[in-house]
Amino acid sequence: MNSVILIPARYQSSRYPGKPLVELKGVAGTAKPLIQRSVEAARRVLGVSGVFVTTDDERIADACTKFRAGVIMTSPECRNGTERCAEALGSLHDVDLVINFQGDALLTPPAFVEALIAGMAEDSDALVATPAMLLKSDEVRALQAEEAAGRVGGTSVVTDGRGRALYFSKRLIPHLPTGALDGDMSPVRLHVGVYAYRPKALERYVATPVSELETLEGLEQLRFLAAGVPVAVVDVATPSFTLRELNNPGDVAPIEQALAEAGLE
Repeated sequence: MNSVILIPARYQSSRYPGKPLVELKGVAGTAKPLIQRSVEAARRVLGVSGVFVTTDDERIADACTKFRAGVIMTSPECRNGTERCAEALGSLHDVDLVINFQGDALLTPPAFVEALIAGMAEDSDALVATPAMLLKSDEVRALQAEEAAGRVGGTSVVTDGRGRALYFSKRLIPHLPTGALDGDMSPVRLHVGVYAYRPKALERYVATPVSELETLEGLEQLRFLAAGVPVAVVDVATPSFTLRELNNPGDVAPIEQALAEAGLE
């Protein structure tokens, strides 16, 4: 399959305006903007024919030219990354698979994306695929504490017997009865926000109205479920390090520490 990675990036983040251009230091102390580190992470994925940043902001586009990243300009009317990928699809040729690689998830392991590509190659019925990983019981307890304090700490997913998503939620699902966390690993699967779409899935997405659940949860992938589009959930191995995203200024130091631990310059 001809697979292309798109990295949606917008300047006006509600929680951290301008975050694609925030400088992050690697293991040797060299600072690079977030969008450059995200492109470098995407370029480490095997089996893709190209990596492009999709944005509506000239400041981000200008930054990308400095490290020779391809850019596809999209409309400021795009409400989320999936809509931005759908619009960018018109600038691509003969693409079998579009990968939505989150612009603030620079620590996403390349193997996660490679697993999605392999899964889509094996399952011709799947129109969308996304990864998930089991959480350790201690991690679930930490998320429960976050919920109790009124904070959202991640997105969980449950699937049917074929591995198709039944639901995604910013709440912990499924319900955990007494004893469910007695072992080292929990039954909770954390959704990792990377997606592989077939072109026709993106076409159906933009033709579908925003669903109530999408609005309530703040999760763009729920529009696929509302439209009856099957979403394959690919299980991936839990990495040894914490997958952090850059959502607010307080995330900079932990991400720089993770970059150093991973030996990334």
